[in-house]
Amino acid sequence: MTPSPVGRPTRGTTGVNRLRRVDRWIARHPVLRRADDPFVIDLGFGASAATPLELHARVTRVRPDATVLGLEIDPERVARARAQAEGIDGVSFALGGFEVPTPGERRPAIIRAMNVLRQYDEADVADAWARMCARLAPGGILVEGTCDEIGRVVTWVEVGADAVPRSLTVSLRLAELEDPAILAERLPKALIHRNVPGERVHDYVAALQREWSRAAAVAPFGPVHRWRTAIEALAADGWPVRGRSRWRLGEVGVDWSAVAPA
Repeated sequence: MTPSPVGRPTRGTTGVNRLRRVDRWIARHPVLRRADDPFVIDLGFGASAATPLELHARVTRVRPDATVLGLEIDPERVARARAQAEGIDGVSFALGGFEVPTPGERRPAIIRAMNVLRQYDEADVADAWARMCARLAPGGILVEGTCDEIGRVVTWVEVGADAVPRSLTVSLRLAELEDPAILAERLPKALIHRNVPGERVHDYVAALQREWSRAAAVAPFGPVHRWRTAIEALAADGWPVRGRSRWRLGEVGVDWSAVAPA
């Protein structure tokens, strides 16, 4: 008898290009580039095959041999996705949740779980991370986070195969950005309830907001220049920011230790 998938059905909402920002980050990640088996899982892909297909298209630009498995705990969603992706090589779909079932016990290099844990309690996060990370290949990573409905505000945590979080990344559409504190509405479940005084992530959001405001003087040079100025100021203040080459995209990472719950 096949065990029931672990987890609860998500709302199933999805959309074309909604996860483009995190897809591109994954496609550039050294884990994908160096993996002996570039096997990637899209866990909780939603009501259509859109996000697994887009993820596959982006990672195969870097690793043409990459394959993607979409997992859902709703059988109807799995059947629908299979019909939508019929005839497309390198993408498959199966019934599964946090236990991450794979053909032949194949171990993924990367598991992406976006907009899945947002409906859970914060106390459930560590167990979900541990379950998923236990299925990773050695050196693999879990990418877990959330985004708005059209993918203009996205945040995610990189978690190692040891289930220890490494970094928080924020990616914002800079055109028409008024206040980077908008990211607080889309923080991952492990942090979204921690955006209160006395917590590190609250300090980080406030610092980013403050430096963005201070950088208003260079706004005439464009939002990219203003964003980079703000992030450089964060770095000068001692924040352990990451991903300099991607700051121009409205993206910035920070060491987990700088934002971890108190």
